[in-house]
Amino acid sequence: MSDIASDIDDGPGTPLPPDELGHRLTEVFDLMGPLYRRVQRKVEQGEAVEGLSVGVRAVLDLLHKHGPMTVPQMGRAQAISRQFVQRMVNDAAARGLVRSVPNPAHQRSSLIRLTDAGRAAITAVLAREHLLLRRVGGDLTESEVRACLRVLGEMLDLFEHVDVD
Repeated sequence: MSDIASDIDDGPGTPLPPDELGHRLTEVFDLMGPLYRRVQRKVEQGEAVEGLSVGVRAVLDLLHKHGPMTVPQMGRAQAISRQFVQRMVNDAAARGLVRSVPNPAHQRSSLIRLTDAGRAAITAVLAREHLLLRRVGGDLTESEVRACLRVLGEMLDLFEHVDVD
């Protein structure tokens, strides 16, 4: 367990003063970078199994969770450029994992939809990832996971305005 995780206090507390909060959230960022890169490498190792890059996996996951979306919607949801999302959608379409369908709300921006092959691919990836993540140790509790999600959600909200294009 990391030094940071050992400081967890499950009891109710008072909000941290802004200066202390800033320092503690920097510790969160210090863990997020290496974690993100390691998870990305693990997904790429699985590419040999499923044939999906990290970017295509992200597109398929979004469509799996939210249903058909436009490329700009996916870019905003992932906080990455529309151009990158379009390249990932093109790659997924070339593999028969997604297809474009007319968008009744906007003629110039097609909806991207999973195909049966795309649904099967993302289901296999998620199942493999689920089996891997079941091995996380530390006797984590629901309240700890909920607190983590709250902290990361607040941090994400702070940077919502950052332009990715």
